[in-house]
Amino acid sequence: MRVRRATADDAAAIASVYAPYVAASAVSFETEVPDARDMAGRIAAAGDSFPWLIACDGAGQALGYAYAAAFRTRPAYRFTVETSVYLAEGLQGRGIGSLLYAALLRLLEAQGFTQAIAAITQPNDSSARLHERAGFAPAGTYEQVGFKLGHWRSVGLWQRPLAPQTDAPADPCPVSAVWRDENEPLLPLPAMSSEPPAESADLKPL
Repeated sequence: MRVRRATADDAAAIASVYAPYVAASAVSFETEVPDARDMAGRIAAAGDSFPWLIACDGAGQALGYAYAAAFRTRPAYRFTVETSVYLAEGLQGRGIGSLLYAALLRLLEAQGFTQAIAAITQPNDSSARLHERAGFAPAGTYEQVGFKLGHWRSVGLWQRPLAPQTDAPADPCPVSAVWRDENEPLLPLPAMSSEPPAESADLKPL
């Protein structure tokens, strides 16, 4: 299994992974399933500012993806990102999400972002555990803010520090500034296991 940077060529595979979260769950608050063209647009919009990563098996099949986006649009928020991870159906609990997050958070920290925020529809204990294994901590709840599949839904917030904060922070740099060779996979990863992965001591530095 490998994690690499996603491109427009991955848009159809990413859309396929994401579709069940929109159509059949409250994990996503979208109500219309985006197609490959929509996903290609989202990847393009992230550009070199925010990473989109995809995990693939040895045959190139998409296992899941993770990405970061601006947390808010006003300039003072530019050091904070919102992060998301989605896995293909039936692959939860095999360590793929943890490996995607290890790669994503390493990139974001190297870029100079200082905080990551994740929003999780409640209840979702498995997602909360995934985020807490990745170093996130609960940071509050938006109560009853979304209506989907016949119910009002609350959203929990989880937060994780990234790069150290200073009194004169430099603006975050592009992904390509810290990951220069896009022909190389970001991380060489071991074969999937039914157990969560060990801490990422064997992950290559950026």
